[in-house]
Amino acid sequence: QVQLVESGGGLVQAGGSLRLSCAASGSISRINAAAWYRQAPGKQRDLVAGITRGGISNYADSVKGRFTISRDNAKNMVYLQMNSLKPGDTAVYYCTADVSYFNSGSLSARDYWGQGTQVTVSS
Repeated sequence: QVQLVESGGGLVQAGGSLRLSCAASGSISRINAAAWYRQAPGKQRDLVAGITRGGISNYADSVKGRFTISRDNAKNMVYLQMNSLKPGDTAVYYCTADVSYFNSGSLSARDYWGQGTQVTVSS
């Protein structure tokens, strides 16, 4: 089994920065594509940023130029650097990843989700 755990959320003033981390653990062969999503109260869960195994990234228009997604394949870690934060960025942020894992001597793959971490941006 594989687990994803997010950390780094908290309360920050508008204009500030936070770095979110996503740690994968378990019987991992490799992490393929990974992404960060966010969900504010009363709103749908939206893609914030995605990254391929090779490091090619894409972003929602609302965060382009402010957020950066990155990864460390050797450590099975994914990060989201958030700069110039706005109150509208307030949400629960979730890490998700397509993970290849060992299953009784064979390889399987599926999507995993973390539990989420709260980011609150005050004005």
